[in-house]
Amino acid sequence: MIKAKKHVIIVGGGASGIVAAISAKRMGAQVTILERNPRIGKKILATGNGRCNFTNINTNINCYSGKNPQFISNALSLFGVKETIEFFEKLGIAHKVEEQGKVFPMSDQASSILDVLLYELNRMEINIICNAFVKRITRHHETFKIETENQSSYNGDAVIIATGGKAMPSTGSDGNGYRLAENFGHTITHIFPGLVQLKLEGGFFKQIEGVKFVGSAEILHQNQSIAKDRGDILFGNYGVSGPPILQISRKAGELLSQNKEPVLKISIIDSLSKEDLAKLLFKRFQNSKGKTLDFCLVGLINKRLIPVILKEAGFQDLKIPAAKLSSPEQERIAHILTDWRLKI
Repeated sequence: MIKAKKHVIIVGGGASGIVAAISAKRMGAQVTILERNPRIGKKILATGNGRCNFTNINTNINCYSGKNPQFISNALSLFGVKETIEFFEKLGIAHKVEEQGKVFPMSDQASSILDVLLYELNRMEINIICNAFVKRITRHHETFKIETENQSSYNGDAVIIATGGKAMPSTGSDGNGYRLAENFGHTITHIFPGLVQLKLEGGFFKQIEGVKFVGSAEILHQNQSIAKDRGDILFGNYGVSGPPILQISRKAGELLSQNKEPVLKISIIDSLSKEDLAKLLFKRFQNSKGKTLDFCLVGLINKRLIPVILKEAGFQDLKIPAAKLSSPEQERIAHILTDWRLKI
């Protein structure tokens, strides 16, 4: 436990830095937050599409990747889901649990989370210094000296580096924390993207930008499944995003960092097998009553996807009568809809 009157300096005013500051203050320490941005908590407002899912009731050690699972185990045992929910309840956040165990504030506003955190920081008289980019931390006997880019310096009995990783440089998470930690002799493992969108090869993504569907996404390497998830998948002008993509993206990043070639398998229709979908298509096409191929898929998948899917299935003329398609041609469409493979 931190002894009373010890001065704890926290580098980074994001969610972890703010919670660390409140916790240290409650334990009797004097606390200062150094934040490089003009204000603290910037990234909080962007989480959960502006709603801030601040924990997940299904959180356990198996949800984490890394070479030291014991670290995660210790952290969760000290401050797990129950403690997180209680922490925010005491600040005034009523919560609700949604799909896949995500916990949101009842208000559906990330700003609610930031508001109560700022209120508590102010109530506890925690010192916050913004526009303070830390460039150097040095140790002098039992104290630490923190120097910032604007020539200011601060002394503390303990330092917490809470700068985030490299995921969002626009909010300050640009990897500076790794450099600060490395200067103290900590070993930094190879860094690669772990919770990101996937950029895919293909010249058609601008046509389907903004299209969203519920389906499955899977990372493959040499035709072997590496990671898979299901949920809302969103096409962007670069490739794909959405919760399932973010969940499996780490495996793609890991393979790419090893100069391997991962492939993304997308199942736009994952409620049917390829064989059952082919049977469904056969019935639709046979009963098409003169409909063209592209129009015959209306009502089955998003209309904006139809020309892209058909061209990916090898069709150039999308206006041919649907009833004239052969079984192999129908199977090609079923294959793309259930097993569309794209290079990452």
